[in-house]
Amino acid sequence: MSPMGIRLSPVGVAVFCLLGLGVIYHLYAGVISSRIAAFRQRKTVDLRDLLALSVEAAVQGGLEVKRIRENNVLEEKTKGKTKEGASEKLTLGDLYSHKKMYYLIKNTYPELTVNSEEHDSSVDEVLVWSRDFPEDILQGVRPGHLVPADSITVWIDPLDATQEYTENLVKYVTTMVCVAVDGKPVIGVIHKPFTGFTAWGLVGQGSNLKPRSSYSSTPPRVIVSRSHSGDVRAFVENSFGNNTVIIPAGGAGYKVLSLLDARDEEYDLADLYLHTTFIKKWDICAGDALLSSVGGHMTTLKGEQIQYSGTAGNPGGLLASVGLDHRALLERLAPLKAGQH
Repeated sequence: MSPMGIRLSPVGVAVFCLLGLGVIYHLYAGVISSRIAAFRQRKTVDLRDLLALSVEAAVQGGLEVKRIRENNVLEEKTKGKTKEGASEKLTLGDLYSHKKMYYLIKNTYPELTVNSEEHDSSVDEVLVWSRDFPEDILQGVRPGHLVPADSITVWIDPLDATQEYTENLVKYVTTMVCVAVDGKPVIGVIHKPFTGFTAWGLVGQGSNLKPRSSYSSTPPRVIVSRSHSGDVRAFVENSFGNNTVIIPAGGAGYKVLSLLDARDEEYDLADLYLHTTFIKKWDICAGDALLSSVGGHMTTLKGEQIQYSGTAGNPGGLLASVGLDHRALLERLAPLKAGQH
């Protein structure tokens, strides 16, 4: 007889046991499913926090770049050749800046994908984000813009314009951080170590820079790489006229800043930034985001948006502009797009 005075047949006992097991199963399954749901919940990052962190990373890297250059302990090496055959330089400034920038970001957000121009095999730097927010970011950027961490790719250039850095042409040198979400650049930070100036932009939220009051396309001032300015000259003059001013310069970050109103900074002022050959994404992602944040454009020479995910190379060249009809400019570059250059 059961404890409640009810006699159960063997079949009844079996049914009772099965019902009990069913209840237990559903309870257990509910607990497991809730835990799986919690595990699968995507971690999010506030883009305002990531912007402030990116600024701090660029500044910390810049301090290393400046220290190494001023102490004249570059320990310059050649790490290879570009696709055009020019030597790619590597210095202690590149490496020490990389360590500061990379580990500051990774220690703060370990789940983020961070791509850097440089790599090192040393022990991780013990760096912690100060959570200091520049006043212009506090005042100008709203919090609460959350994006999934697994949709973010960070591109850092610890020392842009290394060739010029070795020549002590430090006005071209920058450190850069870019944040792309689903391959689209949304945060761009370009820091100038030797003046302390930092430009930043967050697409949809604004920037601490703005376009200049006027630009010209008839003819434009075109800024190009120092390493192949002669190769580009004939093409640019054919596209925009013999009165076009060609400005050879170092560093992709510097070239983007030359298109904007950089206030008290000294730059070669340009109307267009043109690059006709292969270029790495850590060189251009920050500038792309910065231009986008102020209504400018950066595309391949075919007019395609550059995707900042996957491989590090952009083989399609680029055209960057702000305050001009970008599509019309691309049409004037049609001979190059057709492979006539």
